[in-house]
Amino acid sequence: MADLRDEKLSVDVEKDAASKTESGAASAHSEENKSPPWLRALLSWGVEERGTVPVPYEQRTDRQFYKIFFVWFSMNFNILSFSTGTLGPIVFGLSLRDTCLVILFFNLFACALPAYFNTWGPRTGMRQMVHSRYSFGRHPPALLIDSCRYYGIMIPAILNLIGLCGFNILNSILGGQALASVSNGSMSWTVGIVIIALVALVISFMGYRVLNWYERLSWPPVLLAFIVALGVGGKHLYNAPSFSGEPPTAASVLSFASVIAGFVITFSAMASDFTMYYEPTVSSHKIFLYSYLGYVVPIIVLECLGAAAVMAAPNVPSWNDGYGTAGNIGGLLEAMLSPVGGFGKFLTVMLSLSVTANIACTLYSICFNFQVLVPSFSKAPRYVFSIVGTAISLPLSIVGAHRFYTALTNFLSLIGYWASAYGAILIVEHYYFRKGDFGSYDHNAWNDPKRLPWGAAAMAAGVLSFALVIPCMQQVWFEGPIGAKSGDIGFEVAFPLAGILYLPLRKLELKYQKLH
Repeated sequence: MADLRDEKLSVDVEKDAASKTESGAASAHSEENKSPPWLRALLSWGVEERGTVPVPYEQRTDRQFYKIFFVWFSMNFNILSFSTGTLGPIVFGLSLRDTCLVILFFNLFACALPAYFNTWGPRTGMRQMVHSRYSFGRHPPALLIDSCRYYGIMIPAILNLIGLCGFNILNSILGGQALASVSNGSMSWTVGIVIIALVALVISFMGYRVLNWYERLSWPPVLLAFIVALGVGGKHLYNAPSFSGEPPTAASVLSFASVIAGFVITFSAMASDFTMYYEPTVSSHKIFLYSYLGYVVPIIVLECLGAAAVMAAPNVPSWNDGYGTAGNIGGLLEAMLSPVGGFGKFLTVMLSLSVTANIACTLYSICFNFQVLVPSFSKAPRYVFSIVGTAISLPLSIVGAHRFYTALTNFLSLIGYWASAYGAILIVEHYYFRKGDFGSYDHNAWNDPKRLPWGAAAMAAGVLSFALVIPCMQQVWFEGPIGAKSGDIGFEVAFPLAGILYLPLRKLELKYQKLH
């Protein structure tokens, strides 16, 4: 009921914003008619052109709310989730039982944050990074020294770009390995990576409609592949030692938990990108539930399966050979499916393509991050930056293909820190300073630096929180004095500390800033 009351309070404000935005939309339509023939052809094929411009109230008409479940389910129902589970025993030395307990409880906790941010899209019609401007500000078009206070949004946009490109690199490596494993040596990992990247690029290039269609269709073949793998190899999983006899250390549990949290919390910075077309009156509880289940179901199931498979591998010669000394997840999966012959190779190909659902959605969000980072990029169509994102990730995937486990562990642990602080800042802004009212966001100010916060409070809160986060880190390349004893608790510290720091800093910012 509270959601419905909030909706009624903000409807008039949103409709007023929509009427003003509609004039811009009409102008855009006029420009579209003047577009070159090739561009009109792309649009007629269903290619989405909209970038960072918010969706007006009247244009938020999508009522197929269940689609958000399939977006997140397909994004996470892939071999990256499977491989993340293997880190528990391989990197942190946890038993199967302890690995699965960490996976279960920390995912149940961590998935709530990105699931909640999915509920903002229908209310605001804004991309996630665009909405972030109401806390972090929007930098002006000119690089003026006296206007540097507006540049807060650049930092989360850059960090999010790094995180999104990192996920694409990891997914491309896994997909390329799996695809190459079925060729009996005739295809290199590099060729496999290129194929995976190009397939994902085509899907992302098309945009919202094709993306949602693909996410609804991509998961059944993956489900079939894992069911067959369990059917023919499940008996070997009983050989996986479930308990080592020694209790796990707090350091190993919390460090693995940091990896698990980093895997999912970073979805917070792209959440509303996929819900901004939904009808504004949809229940927030419904969107939250669809999103939450889309995260926890595939992630928990496949991470636990990955941990079990990698622990059983030393006892199964074919699995051990497929996995090898380089940690070839694709080879392990191909070995698990090898008893069914040619059909197993076909299913391995399906598993390799499972990562395209994640890469395509990530490329989709990368487009808007480029446009938020450099506002003049908004003049270029959204899909151009799908190509740019691929051009960045592809060579790095090829270079990093043989250092997968080191890259995966360091990357997932590191990105969770900033995303945790980012989420806390947005929540404090929304519930404390705006009383949970979406109508308090001036929808006409989304692109006007003078009508948005300076961003100094958000930036200061995020940066200052790292004064305690850094001592709480435990990475291969760095151990803080606290993290060395407790394990990595950086993301657990970042969330409450950034939120607490933001309160007085934002009050100070509001005191001195005069919004137009």
